[in-house]
Amino acid sequence: MASGSLEGKVAIITGGSAGIGRASAIAFAQAGARVAVADIDRAGGEETVDLIERDGSEALFVETDVSDALQVESLVAETVKAFGRLDCAHNNAGVIVGGGPTAKATEEEFDRTVAVNLKGVWLCMKYEIPAMLQAGGGSIVNTSSGAGLVGEPGLAIYSATKHGIIGLTRSSAIEYGTSNIRINAICPGITRTAMARNVAEDRIRARVPMGRLGDPAEIADAVVWLCSDAASFVTGHTLSVDGGLVIQ
Repeated sequence: MASGSLEGKVAIITGGSAGIGRASAIAFAQAGARVAVADIDRAGGEETVDLIERDGSEALFVETDVSDALQVESLVAETVKAFGRLDCAHNNAGVIVGGGPTAKATEEEFDRTVAVNLKGVWLCMKYEIPAMLQAGGGSIVNTSSGAGLVGEPGLAIYSATKHGIIGLTRSSAIEYGTSNIRINAICPGITRTAMARNVAEDRIRARVPMGRLGDPAEIADAVVWLCSDAASFVTGHTLSVDGGLVIQ
């Protein structure tokens, strides 16, 4: 179980249909929160909700494309309507579109990657923050990446969006620090998700000091900690949970 109690809190998790997002939604529920699971994948999102409810916790699914302002606004409104408030958010939805040398990327790949990964995080904060202000405060964790801290050949656009998330996080943390809203970023390393399916194990051993992939639950535990009172004096921070990947 994740460290840090969220008893009585309400949380939004985007990208909650699988991988880190699903693990995060389950961890928030296990820590005592009621959870709104958001994703474009209805089947996967409803499965996450079912897993939470079978464990005796409360959750709902809201189909959401985080690049669409009206859908994000509706996500926050539906969450507050269902649960009465908003205390926490894990803005986790993200995509890798294409890949390869920068000069060979297409404009369509650029636009979609930026729309989901960067604009999507900004839109989530845009509508989450006012709801948290009404609740008297809150905590937001944005998913960046190890690629948000270092360059990643073949993933320049993805890396740029993940660097941008850190900038959004730091600036917003300053803006709302005196309003009792903490905003941090998490930088997962190579994690056992669909995105990492094609990463060779020998490449992982060569790059990661701990010699293995991370488990989504390990990332989720760190996110729950950042949202809990155990991290009450932590804001504007970028936390790497990567087995030491970026220290090499």
